[in-house]
Amino acid sequence: MRVILAQPRGFCAGVVRAIAIVERAIEMHGPGVYVRHEIVHNRRVVEDLERRGAIFVEELDQVPPGAVTVFSAHGVSRQVEAAAAARGLDVLDATCPLVSKVHNEGRRYAAQGRAVILIGHAGHPEVVGTLGQIDGEVHLVADAQDVERLALPRSRPVAYVTQTTLSVDDTRATIEAIRARFDDVVGPDTRDICYATQNRQTAVRALARQCDVLLVVGAANSSNSNRLREIGAEQGVPCHLIPDASALRPEWVAGARTVGITAGASAPESLVRELVEALGRVAPVESVSTLEGVVENVHFRLPAALEPRSPAAAAAASAQ
Repeated sequence: MRVILAQPRGFCAGVVRAIAIVERAIEMHGPGVYVRHEIVHNRRVVEDLERRGAIFVEELDQVPPGAVTVFSAHGVSRQVEAAAAARGLDVLDATCPLVSKVHNEGRRYAAQGRAVILIGHAGHPEVVGTLGQIDGEVHLVADAQDVERLALPRSRPVAYVTQTTLSVDDTRATIEAIRARFDDVVGPDTRDICYATQNRQTAVRALARQCDVLLVVGAANSSNSNRLREIGAEQGVPCHLIPDASALRPEWVAGARTVGITAGASAPESLVRELVEALGRVAPVESVSTLEGVVENVHFRLPAALEPRSPAAAAAASAQ
């Protein structure tokens, strides 16, 4: 069989930054750095950080007072921020900058007196955090049908923001429904939509046209990974979401001449390499190639408290 890899795939800049924050925190403070929730939705990443000394908890009351604590890439509510401050926790915020941008937009729209409509999936950590970051009237909708059910008059000024793991394509119909339902609507430019989500979905559509079977590496609780699988299926190609190579079932690729592989934004490249090796144990792999696509060069800075200091700055700090 031939194997074709999507481009881009795997880690986005927000995930790279979040993992780097935990790694750097352990380097600086030693083992015993606490992380609220999974730093990103991938078990391999979490287990690797646990081996290095990270301790993952679900709630802040599991964290000792004053401990170094990292908030996950999905963001948290103001209530969680206040609880951390009350416990005297040394917080490092790994919220993706693009998620923080959604928080800021939502607050700005609410301050204008608009009802804010958040397009997203109920219960997703990012959505929970965003709902808790916006003061004012906020309504969560998943699709155009939810928009029609909103108990708001047509004249009510509204604004919309979206969960970052949804692409322009995912939200288009819902945004159109909002614009049709209300007279006064504002929202972010499409350029503000998460670049990584859109790029990976565009790539998987192109990949689906060239393969007999499509495999998506990602966690079952990863919103963007699930959407990649759905897109592959929508293209009429057998598509399977798997957490790692151990979940590969030989019958999925039996007789396939070309197998496509992509990975969600929180899946490390090591999982892709292991999957290619596993395919080779099912049938001889004639070639492995990468589809042409967007080459991402986005980088997000670490929090100032974690940025490496120059020798002179470090010496000055130790002398104080």
